[in-house]
Amino acid sequence: MIKRKYFGTDGIRGQVGSEPMNPELILKLGWAVGRVLANSHRKKVLIGKDTRVSGYMFESALEAGLSAAGVDVRLLGPMPTPAIAYLTQTLRANAGIVISASHNLFEDNGIKWLTIFDDNYPTLLKQIYDPPFVLYYKGSLDCLTKKCIAVVGTRKITGYGKVITEQFTKDLSNAGLTIVSGLARGVDSCAHWAALRNESLTAAVLGGGLNKIFPPENERLALEIASAGGVVLSEFPPDYPSMPGNFPARNRIISGLSLGVLVTEAAEDSGSLITVRLAIEQGREVFAIPGPITSSLSFGPIELIKTGAIPVVSAEEILENLGINKATSLKVISGDLSEEEKKIMEVLENESLHIDEIGRILNFDSAKISGLLLKMEITGLVQNLGSGIYCRS
Repeated sequence: MIKRKYFGTDGIRGQVGSEPMNPELILKLGWAVGRVLANSHRKKVLIGKDTRVSGYMFESALEAGLSAAGVDVRLLGPMPTPAIAYLTQTLRANAGIVISASHNLFEDNGIKWLTIFDDNYPTLLKQIYDPPFVLYYKGSLDCLTKKCIAVVGTRKITGYGKVITEQFTKDLSNAGLTIVSGLARGVDSCAHWAALRNESLTAAVLGGGLNKIFPPENERLALEIASAGGVVLSEFPPDYPSMPGNFPARNRIISGLSLGVLVTEAAEDSGSLITVRLAIEQGREVFAIPGPITSSLSFGPIELIKTGAIPVVSAEEILENLGINKATSLKVISGDLSEEEKKIMEVLENESLHIDEIGRILNFDSAKISGLLLKMEITGLVQNLGSGIYCRS
């Protein structure tokens, strides 16, 4: 429903009716009202941004109509203006629109956009309650036409969390899934990098504009994602800063793009659990990996399992729940193991150990165990957690 009032400097008031309207009509009406106000010779207009869907769309279109006529538009509030993209694309030819250059400067940075009215708008995302009206992006949207799964968790990732995040990401991407996450520190970054190292596709959803990558140290990661066939996207205009209030909105896109959400490691009050709540509201599957009860970063997944999340200890379980054929999709490490390598795998079956402890248990000298572990790390059989501690991949 829309019922918005606008006040000109001469005290004239205009009111839009209160009948329900479809989104396209709301945008066109906003444009028309903007042109009417512009033709009444107003040189400055204040627009109060509305968080309701119809008001938000109408006021965005109103801004576009005023800006096109050269009126100085001042926005009250930090909301982005997604209708500008739609109006630029669909109404320019019909209405002789000349959008001011400032709205299109982002295209010079290789940033593209699409709206909810475009055919290549992600299908799953369009089905959620409040899909973004515009998406700004770098890279290729083709990765979102594949089945996607979100991998999220703590920003303070542990060695254990890094191992399981990398392993699940590798197995899920080997099954043909696009890995979706939020480019944050910790689990998000680990999942993106694991997909890239596996030469697989990944999508990063930002809580700010594409010109304001946060955290700054992930600028290279964002570039790698876009260059490797993945996509970095946001509903916020390119120069919009990342702020705490943006991230719940970002999280609804992460879950909205995905068939399910996997939480690998998270504290009980982790922000990643917001993504889980949104996923449940959107009817998505939620998966959680139970971790060691001695770690506070296992409390998040454990609580999720108590409230109905699906506990998983392998990617195969996720694929089975999503109806994906695991028998033909997962890549298997080929090649026979030597007797020494088999012994090392047996020792590491249930716990991570220091290289010296492995050598002591197997009675291997330091040179031999070092050489074996290096070879096994290269082939992907074991992982070095740092400080000489190894675990099975």
